Amino acid sequence: MAVISAIGILRLPDVYTRSHAATKSSTLAVLLSLSGTFLYFWATENFISVRLILGIIFVFLTAPVSGHLITRAAYRSNVKLADSSTEDALEELFKK
Repeated sequence: MAVISAIGILRLPDVYTRSHAATKSSTLAVLLSLSGTFLYFWATENFISVRLILGIIFVFLTAPVSGHLITRAAYRSNVKLADSSTEDALEELFKK
């Protein structure tokens, strides 16, 4: 999943789509790693790690929010959309 995130960052045309690729797939990669670690310790040693559960919850909540805030800051800084973008849905809301 982390490789897919890296490929998306390299191949996509603008900051908005790159942010989407980075937050979605890297969040999934971290969640899969932490979940696998949690399941391993639970299955082999009957140990339930509260730290891993808190880490999963923390990443699940904060990564999409940070991606949204970065994209919002880019839009408010007037970073151009890619030429392949067909519609700017926020243009009406941010007219001055």
